[in-house]
Formats: sequence, C-alpha cells, structure tokens
Amino acid sequence: MEFLINNPEALWVITVFYDLLLASLLFYFFGKEGLYLAIVLGIVLSNLQGGKVSDVVIFDRTFTVSMGAIMYSGIYFATDLLSEKYGRREANRAVILGALANIAVMLTLVLSTFFLPSDVADSAYEVHNAISTLAVYSPIFVIGSITAYLISQLFDVWIFHKIKSITGTRMLWLRNNLSTLLSQALDTFIYTFVWVLAGQLDFSTAAAIALSKYIFKFAIAILDTIFIYMLREIKPKNWLSAEN
Repeated sequence: MEFLINNPEALWVITVFYDLLLASLLFYFFGKEGLYLAIVLGIVLSNLQGGKVSDVVIFDRTFTVSMGAIMYSGIYFATDLLSEKYGRREANRAVILGALANIAVMLTLVLSTFFLPSDVADSAYEVHNAISTLAVYSPIFVIGSITAYLISQLFDVWIFHKIKSITGTRMLWLRNNLSTLLSQALDTFIYTFVWVLAGQLDFSTAAAIALSKYIFKFAIAILDTIFIYMLREIKPKNWLSAEN
C-alpha cells in the first residue's frame, strides 16, 4: 500500500486497467446489460470523485488530474463496444440511462442531507458531513457535468457510426480512437467553462488542468483499443439470459 501511495504514476496505470477490466468482465458475463452497468457506474463514480484532484509526475513534469477523469474515460470504451457489438440505438440508450442514474444518485444524496445526524455515534456526523460535501459541492458542477456527458457521449455514438458507415467492419481502431478523442475534446472544452462558471478557477488555470486531463484521456483511449479488439469477437456468457 505504501508503494502505491508513494508512486501515484503506478497507481494511475493500475486504476486505468482496473476500470477497463471491470467493463470488460461485465460485458463478458452479462453482455450488453453489463455494458449498461459499466456506463452507469462510470458516470456516477466519475461525478462523485470529480473533486478528487491529485498530482502525477511523468518525465519530470507534473500533471494535475482528477480521479473522475479516469473513471469517466472508461465510459467511452463501454459506449464504443456497445456501438460496435449492438448498434447505435443500444449505445444511445445506455447513455441516457447513465444520465438518469446520475441525476437520481445526486438527488438522493441531496435529499439525505435534510436528515439530521443522530447523536448515537460520532461517525454519524462524519458521514453526514461527507455526504453533504459531495451532494451540495456545486450545483453548477452537477448540471455542467451532466450536460457535458450527454453532449459528448451522444456525439461519440454519432461520429462512431458515421465513420463505420464509411469503413464498414474494417478499421475499428480508427472509429474507436477518433470518435473518443473528438468527443473527449468536446467534453473537456465544456467542462473547462464549468470550472470557470462555478468560480473555482480562472480560465487559464482551468484550461491547464483540462489539457492535462485530455492528455491522460488520450492515453486511455489508445490503451482501450487493445481491449475492444480483444472483446469484439467474444460471445458473452449472458448470465442474465433466460437460457441460463
């Protein structure tokens, strides 16, 4: 554990693989429903951990990255795999479900803050304060993140199938990477203004963080190409199907 704490770069790589492996296993065992779950988990976790910002040093250069950016990038992998295996309609359905799940989680957290903590244990106050911090961190962030998610994800699905209409079944690497990188750029651009509107950062600082996040998102997009090629020809177990 001490090694991971003192080596955030290694921890970053492990977390990326964990995120992509989780989505892959959910697909392998549960098919498209597993990818639905991967997208819902990705958007909920990325928003809950969006404020978890850390510094990572690579080649003597410090990058400020958000934990939410790692979990968020895995959504594009799941969306592209859904698009490739099951089509545009299923991918768009998963995107909408992710947005609805995120709204439901945030509203439920906000609702829970109206319940005052009990005096039965000190931990009740600690949990209450932690949930309050996450729930009411900034309404602008919540609205902005959902907006950025919907716009960028729906664009990702659209451009993925636009490229596929030209390339057919060939060049999966092209539509996977190009659709992800373009939609990630759109998402990052929108979210940069969310930081500014929330009054948390000035534009230059927000843009610098956004650029760092995009570099990491770029790396994840390249890496997830390996996973999507591995899974494209795999027939999932579909443990939830009637046959099982």
